Amino acid sequence: MLAHEQFKVKQTNVLSNDILWKGGEGDTENYKKHNYDGSDGRKVGHIIKELNSAFRKMFLNSGTKAGLDEVTLMHGWIMGYLHHNQDREIYQKTIESEFNIRRSTVTTILQLMEKKGYIRREAVAGDARLKRIVLTQQGMETAERTKSMIDNMEKNLTEGIGERELSAFLEVAEKLIANMSQ
Repeated sequence: MLAHEQFKVKQTNVLSNDILWKGGEGDTENYKKHNYDGSDGRKVGHIIKELNSAFRKMFLNSGTKAGLDEVTLMHGWIMGYLHHNQDREIYQKTIESEFNIRRSTVTTILQLMEKKGYIRREAVAGDARLKRIVLTQQGMETAERTKSMIDNMEKNLTEGIGERELSAFLEVAEKLIANMSQ
C-alpha cells in the first residue's frame, strides 16, 4: 500500500495521528474535529513530505545509475546554480541567500565540495576577505552530467501529465510556497 493511501477515508475507518477512529455515515463532526482537511482525508503537508522523499530517492537512484553517486542533492543544486550563473560573481553569501541556508551549513557544504574538487575559492581583488566561488573543470563536467540526469528525471516525473495539469500543479505549488513563507 502506498503511504498516501493509508490516509484515504474509507467508509467506516479513518486513520489520524496513528489512532484509528471509527466513523461512518453521519460522523462527519468527529472527522472534522481530528484535523482532516479534504474529503478523502489526505493532508497537503503529508503529500509534500512524500513528494520530497520520493524526489530525493529518485535523485539518488538516478545519480547512482549516472555514476554521480558521490554528488549530494545540495551539491548538485549548487553546481547547477554555479554553472548556470558562470557570468556572475558568486560568493558564499550568494549561496546562503539563494538556497536559504545558514552560513555554517554553507561553509560545511562548500568545504566538502572544494575537497572533492568540484569548486575552488578565488580571492577577489580589493577585498582579501571575499572569496569568489568557481566551478573547477571537474565541477563543470559533473554539473553538466547532473543537468542531463535532472532533465531525464524531469521527463520521467511529468510523464502522463498534461500541460494544463502541470500548469495547475505549478501554480498551486507556488501558492503553497508563498503561504509557507509568510
